[in-house]
Amino acid sequence: MPFGISLPELLILLVVLLLVFGAKRLPEMGKSLGKGMREFKDAVSGIDEPTTPTPSEPAELPPVNSQPTAMPQSGEAEESEREKVS
Repeated sequence: MPFGISLPELLILLVVLLLVFGAKRLPEMGKSLGKGMREFKDAVSGIDEPTTPTPSEPAELPPVNSQPTAMPQSGEAEESEREKVS
């Protein structure tokens, strides 16, 4: 085992950590510890690129109509329907 820690000592350490921090907090601490170790390794090795790929160009948006279509108001719609019926 690393640092001369045997299995019973490691189990005692894990039980103490569980009692001190609680079962809900331990996974969060492990995640943050792993993230910190990864960032440290990347900084030491000289890797400056992010681990997630970023798109090189933004996606194109569809063209916009020059004249937007206006929706008739509720009163205007009733008047236009009355005119069609008459």
